[in-house]
Amino acid sequence: MTIASARRTTVDGGITVAETVAPVTPVAIEARVDSVDWKQVQAELDAQGWAVVPKLLTHAEADFVAGLYHQEEGFRSHVIMARHGFGRSEYKYFGYKLPPLIQALRTAAYPHLAPIANQWHERMGKQMRFPDEHAAFLDRCHQAGQTRPTPLLLEYAAEDYNCLHRDLYGEHVFPMQIAILLDQPGEDFMGGEFVMTEQRPRMQTRAMVLPLRKGDAAIFAVNSRPMKGLRGDYQVKLNHGVSKLYSGKRHTLGVIFHDAV
Repeated sequence: MTIASARRTTVDGGITVAETVAPVTPVAIEARVDSVDWKQVQAELDAQGWAVVPKLLTHAEADFVAGLYHQEEGFRSHVIMARHGFGRSEYKYFGYKLPPLIQALRTAAYPHLAPIANQWHERMGKQMRFPDEHAAFLDRCHQAGQTRPTPLLLEYAAEDYNCLHRDLYGEHVFPMQIAILLDQPGEDFMGGEFVMTEQRPRMQTRAMVLPLRKGDAAIFAVNSRPMKGLRGDYQVKLNHGVSKLYSGKRHTLGVIFHDAV
């Protein structure tokens, strides 16, 4: 199966999928994921809790994914953040069967991250270990009642923001996730920085702004990560969110590896 990429055109403030360009196969997405410098990703995750992979999606692929937001089919729920105190914006969770591009990203990235996740859990003294393949981990989630898919698509307009949070959906939590920026800062929108905070024991909170461009992927800690101290490893807590958008539209693809209750 191929994934039709498309350019987006703005019509009366809305997004419409327009000109079809070269198709992309899941195999091509998997090969691109496999070509990432995962040793460098691990080094950055260990050092700061996040890493940026430039140009994980092409601009055409980013436009295609962002254009899905205004389709009615393919999503299991639509969340208005203000109704829940999450911020001011909205997002949609994809339903199963996931779009092939997103399924390929999720399936291909997991085996590279699972060894890092297992090392983190060992260092933090957590018993849970993660299998080599994503399908096996999803089976574990589903057996525990976490059966709802968690990949999501977020849309921000002027004045929108996303409060600091952690994406925890049940007992089984994979310790890393991916967010891919689908629009170009400074051209498609102003403001709307991806922000993380890190809380170390007995220290003030540290804020971090991730330098993302269109198509870039942020790989980051969902909840906690290990940090080396004078007396061994200890846990630090992390949150993530998006600062206020001043103008334009901003879309993000979130790839979360555990499913939800």
